[in-house]
Amino acid sequence: MHVVHVIANNSSVPYINWFAERLDKYPDVKFTVIALYTERPRLLEEMKTYKCDAYWIKFDQAKRKSGMVYAFFKLYKLFKELKPDVVSAHLFDDSVPALMAARVLGIKRRIIRKQDTAYHWYFAPLWVWMDRLNNLNSTKIIAISEDSKKFLIEKEKASPDKIKMIHNGIPIKAFTAQVYADKKYLIEKFGLEGKIVIGTIARYIEWKGYRYIIEAAKTLVQKHKNLKFLFAGYGEQQAELEALVKEYNLSEHIIFTGWIERKHIPSLYGIMDLYVHAAVMEPFGFVLVEAMANGVPIVTSKTGVAADALIHQQTCYFTGDKDPKGIVEGVHWMLEHKEEREAMKEKIKKIAEEEFSVEKMLDEHIKVYRGLN
Repeated sequence: MHVVHVIANNSSVPYINWFAERLDKYPDVKFTVIALYTERPRLLEEMKTYKCDAYWIKFDQAKRKSGMVYAFFKLYKLFKELKPDVVSAHLFDDSVPALMAARVLGIKRRIIRKQDTAYHWYFAPLWVWMDRLNNLNSTKIIAISEDSKKFLIEKEKASPDKIKMIHNGIPIKAFTAQVYADKKYLIEKFGLEGKIVIGTIARYIEWKGYRYIIEAAKTLVQKHKNLKFLFAGYGEQQAELEALVKEYNLSEHIIFTGWIERKHIPSLYGIMDLYVHAAVMEPFGFVLVEAMANGVPIVTSKTGVAADALIHQQTCYFTGDKDPKGIVEGVHWMLEHKEEREAMKEKIKKIAEEEFSVEKMLDEHIKVYRGLN
């Protein structure tokens, strides 16, 4: 069985690498990857490591419309040569040309993995009709959470019969490899000795909800003077968020860490007392699984994987959307219920190991590729 993955706007995609690394379990499955990217992507070299073929089609996200037309013709030609059994698309910019080309060629299994569910609905509604076209052009739609599945049916009018829900997964062992020296380095670098550390790892963009955490912090530090918030990420909203922190006199309590190397991320979770997630309509939320796997108690909006896997005051504390007051109440509850908080750590580790491994994720995808799900 030959599966061709098409992915746009990424030089490297972790789960594509994780899948390719584990293909020896499925000797009859061949992966080929086609990257739509502005410059030569790292995926080309990475796939060589796993003896998977890879191709590059030059694609500029800033010229989306003409780029998709160009990609359609290039993909049509490639698919004709490669003769795949399955075409799997992942994001909007790759799904439009890939699914169209595959449908025109009569490729029978056309799969779209909806990584960016709801983005157009909230931020670019003129493109929603194209999301619906993608759903029509696919033969199977993979939703990555029940939230995502519900949205696809209710808002994008996708056929329920087409949808299969498969959670994302991570390589648990690699993502929990905390290093004492790295934790010590991070504590010293950010001045966290003796502090209660509340972490968030996400891009600095509006729908990640940082402003609601900042609003909550304004109230929380009045009672808990030793709180430190670590905002680990990068993004277009940073200047706006930094200005809000300054306006609220929170500079001593909120740290914008900037980019943190991937190898340090497990240790970053290791120095957190709590993880706060305030995203609005998160299709999945990889960071929540990472926090769970590292045993970090979570205060989160009820969206994405959190809504599927966690239970209020048993394995997390749920807030509402855009809910600074809920975040305040959640952090207070966690700090005041030490016994319950400690019990959560082992519970959420177990959930991550049993439900969100990359091995389970790949196995479920292979079933879809084979037409079994």
